[in-house]
Amino acid sequence: MTTATTPVLRDHRIPADGLYEGPRELRRVPEGWADRPYERFRLVPLGRVIGAEIHGVDLSRPLDAAVRAELDRALLEWKVLFFRDQHLTSQQQRAFAGLWGDLETNPLVAAGDDPEVARFDRSAVPSFENVWHTDVTFRERPALGAVLQLREVPPVGGDTLWADMAAAYDNLPEEVKERIEGARAVHDFIPGFARFYPPERLAAHQEEFPPVEHPVVRRHPVTGRRTIFVNASFTTRIVGFAQEESDRLLRLLFQQAHAPEFQVRFSWRAGDVAFWDNRATQHYAVNDYAPHRRVAERVAIAGDRPH
Repeated sequence: MTTATTPVLRDHRIPADGLYEGPRELRRVPEGWADRPYERFRLVPLGRVIGAEIHGVDLSRPLDAAVRAELDRALLEWKVLFFRDQHLTSQQQRAFAGLWGDLETNPLVAAGDDPEVARFDRSAVPSFENVWHTDVTFRERPALGAVLQLREVPPVGGDTLWADMAAAYDNLPEEVKERIEGARAVHDFIPGFARFYPPERLAAHQEEFPPVEHPVVRRHPVTGRRTIFVNASFTTRIVGFAQEESDRLLRLLFQQAHAPEFQVRFSWRAGDVAFWDNRATQHYAVNDYAPHRRVAERVAIAGDRPH
């Protein structure tokens, strides 16, 4: 008679920090949210939880209140909206963004034909690409959102990805959620811009943009969803944590944007427009098109203080 025994395996270990295999919770809207159809345009989803194309809206013309209200709901539900073949002037791009609030400028990036339109011309200087980030979290009131238009596209490459940071939060281990609940982190413009500018230019803006603190977990001011609100461009440490523990947690939190299930990827044509909720997302511009040119213009909408 033989007795079954458990096979003896050699010692093995996978580091605990990072992404995990297996099922993911993919929830696009808050629990109890009324998921109603859109009546003023056609919406085509591009991802499970984030990203949709909008058809039947001409952004070059003034939008009535009903269309604006439905676009606002679509933005909350899909986090980034795409409009093909718009070819907006700077004035039209500003007018559309201005429907969501005051516009803000950023002295750290080049301006286009209008001071409220930032221009990213990859043929001129290195642009702020290939890192997952949320825009201007080094401000006390980071941008609500942004409207980006591609003026010139390379023959291949140059895509942009967005990640839903509420879905990223939902899929954190419970012990990590408990560890970061109520925690605050320091955000600073210098790490994100030090790759591109000499120290004397950075020093000129230190008083204008001192380090600020924001919650590690931000509640969206409209949907109420918890989102991861730290990013690899601007977040330097978690307040009150030993440096080693802060670094460990930040590495884990930065990593969450990398899960494809939380992402949408958009391939541009000249004249396309993207409008994203900066409170709920991170984005990543893919730098794979050298030596070709890529020119993008962005209008940013002023936001509120994260809570």
